[in-house]
Amino acid sequence: MSIQEILAITIVLTAIFAYINHHFIKWPPTIGIMALSLMSSIVLAFMGGAHSVLSEKAVQLAESVDFKDLLMNFMLSFLLFAGAIHIDAQKLKQEKWAVMLLATLGVLISTFIIGGLVWYLFGLFKLPISFIYCLLFGALISPTDPIAVLGILKKTNIPSSLESKISGESLFNDGVAVVIFISIEEIARSSGGEFSALAIGRLFLEEAIGGVLFGALLGYMGYYALRSIDDYKVEVLITLAIVMGGYFFADHLHVSGPLAMVVAGIITGNKAKKEGMSDLTRDYLGKFWELIDEILNAILFLLIGMEMLIVKVNTTIFIIGVICILIVLFARWVSVIFPVFLLRYKIKFEKHAVAILTWGGLRGGISVALALSLSPFMHRDEFVFITYIVVVFSILVQGLTIGRFANKLQ
Repeated sequence: MSIQEILAITIVLTAIFAYINHHFIKWPPTIGIMALSLMSSIVLAFMGGAHSVLSEKAVQLAESVDFKDLLMNFMLSFLLFAGAIHIDAQKLKQEKWAVMLLATLGVLISTFIIGGLVWYLFGLFKLPISFIYCLLFGALISPTDPIAVLGILKKTNIPSSLESKISGESLFNDGVAVVIFISIEEIARSSGGEFSALAIGRLFLEEAIGGVLFGALLGYMGYYALRSIDDYKVEVLITLAIVMGGYFFADHLHVSGPLAMVVAGIITGNKAKKEGMSDLTRDYLGKFWELIDEILNAILFLLIGMEMLIVKVNTTIFIIGVICILIVLFARWVSVIFPVFLLRYKIKFEKHAVAILTWGGLRGGISVALALSLSPFMHRDEFVFITYIVVVFSILVQGLTIGRFANKLQ
């Protein structure tokens, strides 16, 4: 399929599913679109047995889209920047210790717990897989997706401080988890499965600290450029340049592009918007990035549903995947409760914060993209299917119940 065909079909399907969801189902947009896309994929998969032209075209479309490249090298930069410009830096500063520990120590704890338990689980099923590859799975499934849950939590009565913790952690742990994943993957490729904590630590620091510093540089360059003019069209264009140019150069500098986008977005959304923009520009910029965020998320969750068409189904791996749902939830609980325990005397955590943070830790597109980026010798097919099971449960079950769950605990 040509790029024009792929774009046309994807946008049309996204618009149709968004309309059906808004008019009839009335679920949160991203969840509704993914559910409809998933159901359509299942129906088309069954139709595929009869060699339907429609199912063949659908599979062709799913195979034509390089999901990993599309998300990691294009959509992620826009989504993280769009999310970060709406973060209140003052509130984030008040929750900095909680966000920092949850997004770093929490992700590391989750990575090793999931990696260890999944390695043991494969052993029970007589499917020996190297620990390093199980650790890769732990890294790719650990980042939480803020998109769906934040829209739901805004409709609940949870304290704004808890919402700041959730949004800040989600934005930063995406970047941190990608760095951890890349670090472990590089070691797995170069050493044939042997690794050391020192090597992971060195690669992590290079990517993470470099990404934060580069993001700060981008943010302040953008701030000075925005402050020097007053033309909303040019100013919106400058923010686009920050995202697209910044992500491109981050990749060539071998620093974390996701972390750079988060830091640049926070600076743009706070310092630049408050000190360097007119009210008119501020209004246009906010609406532009909100629209970009909504459209790309709708497309992203449509594509997640469509991936069902090309996921290789295996009964044993399906059973392992279902068990992995419990493992991921357990690891999330431990990765939340440990930082809360460390900080209990320094900052105040809201009532039921651990329960809400645990159940609200949704997995999404980043996990699917990272799984798809695995090489075949890293047991790609098995981990893609398991990731898909965890992500679908996370979005459809946790995503649809977190609002009621949070309200019930208040």
